[in-house]
Amino acid sequence: MMPKLLSDYEKWLHFPQLPEEMHTELEGIAGQQDEIDDRFYRNLSFGTGGLRGKMGAGTNRMNIYTILKTSIGLAHYLKGISELPSCAIGFDSRKHSLEFAKLSAAAMVSCGVRVHLFEELIPTPILSYAVHYLRCDGGVMITASHNPKEYNGYKVYDKTGCQIDEETAKLIEDAISLQDDLVPQLPAYEDLYEQ
Repeated sequence: MMPKLLSDYEKWLHFPQLPEEMHTELEGIAGQQDEIDDRFYRNLSFGTGGLRGKMGAGTNRMNIYTILKTSIGLAHYLKGISELPSCAIGFDSRKHSLEFAKLSAAAMVSCGVRVHLFEELIPTPILSYAVHYLRCDGGVMITASHNPKEYNGYKVYDKTGCQIDEETAKLIEDAISLQDDLVPQLPAYEDLYEQ
């Protein structure tokens, strides 16, 4: 095991604000080199489809921290292309989709992006249409499409309601890379709802 991977694993394992479920999950893989390597050998890859991966603890997993980091990075990108940035956010019925959607919304609102969060689950084409109809600067759909049940995803759309291109994906990825992996307090959507 590479020292950095073990260091990242230990950092997450001993992070005081780590949710109990994630802490238990990481304790359960202690000494399992392949499992630790897979969870920490990289940050979950961001591309033209956004993010997609297994849910769980680690930098190479879909979880509240990768969602927060990605949402803040996307918010900074949107603020760079619009004076009054806005984003539509939808979610499907997959495990944690609503939680991830609310966290994405809270992160963006706290960064100064206006958010249109759907109140109920929707199919992806509705989100795409909403971005165009509401004249948003971008959109996010929390879904893993056809992937197995242990996966979830974070699809990003441009102001036309289409999937982002490679150039845009690179700019967003650069903004994401500037964010911290772990933060002591997550923004709560309910606290920001009226802003």
